[in-house]
Formats: sequence, structure tokens, C-alpha cells
Amino acid sequence: MTLDVDEFMRRFLLHVLPGGFHRIRHYGLLANPVRRANLAKAHELLNVVPTVTAPPDDTDLAAPTPFRCRRCGAPMLIIEVIPRSAYIRGPPPQRVVT
Repeated sequence: MTLDVDEFMRRFLLHVLPGGFHRIRHYGLLANPVRRANLAKAHELLNVVPTVTAPPDDTDLAAPTPFRCRRCGAPMLIIEVIPRSAYIRGPPPQRVVT
């Protein structure tokens, strides 16, 4: 799509908020800081009892594997953990060849 400069600026500026305004998505019933409290209050007002499912009786599994293959779902085994090294801040120093 090709737009004139004026039309492009008009469409672009539709998404720019003036100073002092906040995006609406940061407010409301499901805003991050108060989501848990608001959902609990909504459940209370609607007289909804949370359902608790009983854990399965599979005692033969010692511990669930936290990593599973995204393609086939098979458990992935951790063979080695590579520790994080220091971040590289710049190119390595140049060696002086004499």
C-alpha cells in the first residue's frame, strides 16, 4: 500500500498519546497489579466455588520431567548445565604482533 505523507502521518499519529495519558490496557479488572484480588472478588460476588481436582494416584513416577520435546512430547534429559559467563562488553583487545 502506498500512502501520501499526510495520510501516513495521520494514521501514525492515531497511535500516539498526548503527554500525561496512559494506555488503557494498563487499567481495568484484569490489570496486573490487582488481577488476583479482582478475580477473587468476582468469584465471591458470583458465588463460584473453585473446583479442586484430586492429584492422580500415579506413584510410580518419581519426579516429573520439567522439559519435554515440543515436537514429540518425550522427556528431555539434562546432560550438562553450562554456567553463564560474563557478558561481552566490547571487542577483544588487539594483539600487537612484533
